Amino acid sequence: MTESGAIHARIRRDIEARIMSGEWAPGTRIPYEHQLMATYGCSRMTVNRALRMLMEAGLIESRRRAGTFVSHPRVQRAALEIPDIRDEVAGQGESYRLDLDRREIRAASEEDKRLLQIDGGSVLALECRHHAGGRAYALERRLINLAAVPEAAEVDFAIEPPGSWLLSHVPWTEAEHRITAFNAGGKELVALGISAGAACMALERWTWRGEERITYARQVYPGDRYALVARFRP
Repeated sequence: MTESGAIHARIRRDIEARIMSGEWAPGTRIPYEHQLMATYGCSRMTVNRALRMLMEAGLIESRRRAGTFVSHPRVQRAALEIPDIRDEVAGQGESYRLDLDRREIRAASEEDKRLLQIDGGSVLALECRHHAGGRAYALERRLINLAAVPEAAEVDFAIEPPGSWLLSHVPWTEAEHRITAFNAGGKELVALGISAGAACMALERWTWRGEERITYARQVYPGDRYALVARFRP
């Protein structure tokens, strides 16, 4: 990455962090371009690039003759639509435990490229098990695009569930779910403590920030221990 590229990525991450933490609430004016140039010691072009990416992601908006402001809570509302497994378990009154079975930073394989729709670069591959009340609740496989979320490489996901951390730290603007059912075999039998042929539900999820793919996750649940429930109004 070039020096200007590293600076524009830093500007974007810093602004994202202030928005996600609530330090900059919706409607907050962000610093003017000349102030950001002075803070980061960079050119107007570099600042413009960072701001443009934030606008494309829907995090900030430009108002003519007024400046640039934090957008109103499209991202915060959307976050409610992606469940946090740790919170789900706590909401059921059960104790939660996470087992991280595999963590690997690697050059993107052909399958990684297909799942994340990227041309290359590095990914963080994780496999973990979520437990509720002392028994397996879900088996998770996750890929994180390190070009989009480089700070994920430093996170201890043996302590912090990857989905929980991403929801708290990484804004996203679009998600896709795919739900399938299958009969267990192989890895699921041991990891989830279920019988051969038992019914399982697989929930696959992709998330984007603007045009940039952030993560892919596949979560497998024993069919007799999990249900998808939603309430709607007209």
